[in-house]
Amino acid sequence: MAMGGAGGGGHVRGRRRARKRPLSEINVTPLVDVMLVLLIIFMISAPLLTTGVEVELPKTEASSIDTSSEPVTVSIKRDGEIYVGETQVRFDDLVLSVAREGGPGSREKPVFVRADGRAPYQAVARVMARLSSEGFTKLNLITDTSAASGEG
Repeated sequence: MAMGGAGGGGHVRGRRRARKRPLSEINVTPLVDVMLVLLIIFMISAPLLTTGVEVELPKTEASSIDTSSEPVTVSIKRDGEIYVGETQVRFDDLVLSVAREGGPGSREKPVFVRADGRAPYQAVARVMARLSSEGFTKLNLITDTSAASGEG
């Protein structure tokens, strides 16, 4: 057998041993996974952060509203107590407190009125009339739409 020629050399041409080079790319898959989990957590917990005073909202079949700016929340408890954010206010100080909570341009910001389902209608009507007469034009009544179809 002859050693020279096509098949008998000391090295193989087609197979080179790959050198171990450092990986120069960042693997972003774990980063994307973590960011998606955080996004889901914040999407679930964000609506829970807007409630301050515990009230039982009335049930309706209305659809939810879309808001682009941070609203001012006015809550009316079952006994007629009025809260702006989480601070209890007197009816006479309502407009000043809502304007202070809303900051500059507060009359153009949405105002969410959250009233307990058993709160007196007169208390809710007085609050909405006072805010409307003082120039707050974006008044929204907040209701619970989750179980409206089950009630009769």
